[in-house]
Amino acid sequence: MNFSQKNNLFNRQSRLLLAVSGGIDSMVMTHIFLKLGSNTGIAHCNFCLRGIESDKDEELVRKYASENRIPYYSIRFATKEYSVNKGISVQMAARELRYEWFEKIRKENNFDSVAVAHNLNDNIETMLINLTRGTGLTGLTGMRPVSRKIIRPLLFASRLKIEEYCTNNQIPFREDKSNAETRYTRNRIRHMIIPVLKEINPSVEGTLNDTAERLAGIDEIVSGYIEGIRTQISAEKDKSIVFNVGKLLNLNPGKAVIFELFAPFGITRATSGDLSGLLKGKTGKQIFTRTHRILRNRNELVVYPLENDHGRYYEINIIEDFLIVPGIESARVINIEKNYKIPVDQMSACIDIEKIKFPLIIRNWEKGDYFFPLGMKQKKKLSDYFIDRKYSLIEKEKTLILESGGKIVWIFGERLDNRFRVTESTSKILLIHLFPCRS
Repeated sequence: MNFSQKNNLFNRQSRLLLAVSGGIDSMVMTHIFLKLGSNTGIAHCNFCLRGIESDKDEELVRKYASENRIPYYSIRFATKEYSVNKGISVQMAARELRYEWFEKIRKENNFDSVAVAHNLNDNIETMLINLTRGTGLTGLTGMRPVSRKIIRPLLFASRLKIEEYCTNNQIPFREDKSNAETRYTRNRIRHMIIPVLKEINPSVEGTLNDTAERLAGIDEIVSGYIEGIRTQISAEKDKSIVFNVGKLLNLNPGKAVIFELFAPFGITRATSGDLSGLLKGKTGKQIFTRTHRILRNRNELVVYPLENDHGRYYEINIIEDFLIVPGIESARVINIEKNYKIPVDQMSACIDIEKIKFPLIIRNWEKGDYFFPLGMKQKKKLSDYFIDRKYSLIEKEKTLILESGGKIVWIFGERLDNRFRVTESTSKILLIHLFPCRS
C-alpha cells in the first residue's frame, strides 16, 4: 500500500475498473485488490489476434470474475481491420481501442479510475524504447503511476516479484506465447538488450527506475516553466491558439523552448525543422502534424486542431422558422411584409424572395466564385474580395456563401449580392439572421 499512498492512486472508497488480459500481471493485480476488499469491476478486451488462444484468455477472465462475483465487462475488436483503416500498427490499434473502451465503461458505470497492470520492467522497457526512437525529457520518465484516469498500482514491482507472488498464491493466468518472439521491439529489448545491461550492472532495473523518477521531477519543473512562457506569448482565439512570432524568435534558448511549446500540437524532432521554416516563412505558409495545423499569418503562428469540416454543403428546400446549420450558426428564415424595417447589421440579409430559386444552397466558397457586391453593378471575384478584406487563409476556408440558381446571394455575415437586394418593387422579403449556435 505504500506505493499507492505515496502516489495517491486510490482510497478505500474508490471504485476501480481493472483492465485484465488474463496474463500474469493483471491476474496478480486482480488478486491483490480482492484481498484488499476493494470495490472493483473487470474489463477484458479480446483483440481477436491469436485465434483460439484469445478466446481462452477471455474465458479465463470471465470465469475468474464469475467465481469471485466481480462485475465483468468484455468486448471483441476487429483489430487488424482497424489498424489498416487507420494506417497504424496493430499494437497501436490495440492500444487506441482498449483505452477508448476502458474510458467508456468507466464513465457509464461510475468507476473512479482504470487500473492497468504495468510493472517496473515494463516501465524500463518503455524508457529504452523511447530513448532509441528519440524523445524529449518526458519520454525518458517512462510511465507515470497516474495518468488522468489511469492508475498503475504495480509499477513498483519487478516481473520476478510478480511471478513469486503468483506462485505463492496459486493464481491462474494465461501465457501469451508472442511475448517470447523477438520480432517486436519491446521483446527484443526485454530478451536481448536488458540481459546485456545486467551484465554491466546487475541492479540496472533499479538504477533506471531511480533515474526515471529523478527525470520526472525535473520534467515537472520544466513543464511549469514552459507553461509560464506559453501564457505570456500566446492567446486562445475561437478554436485556435495564436503565438506571436516576434516573441517566439526572442526566446532563449529558442530552439529548445519552441520545441517544448509546440510538442503538444504534434511537433516532433523530425518535424521541428519545418516549424523553424514556418517562423521564417511568409503569410499563408503552413504545416500539418497528425493532430494540428500550424499557419503563418502575418506576425503570428496560428494553431488549429484538425477538423473534418471543409466541403460543407446544405440545401434549403422550404422556408422554416429556424434553419440549423451544423457546426456554424443557426439562421432564422421568416416571410416578412414589405413595410418591415430592414436591419442594417452584417448578421442579417434581406432578400427579395421573388428573385430566388429553391433549393437555396449553403456551401464553402470555391475558386472562380464571383458576385455583384451590394451597391455595385460590376462583378467581383471572391478571391479579390478576400484580398481587399485582408482575409487569412483560414478565414477564407471558413467562409460560407448562400447560393440560388447557381448565383451567389450572400456571403454569410459579410455582404449581399446586388442582384438580390430589396427594391421599391419588392413585395415580399426573406430575412436570414444569424445567431451564435449554443448547442
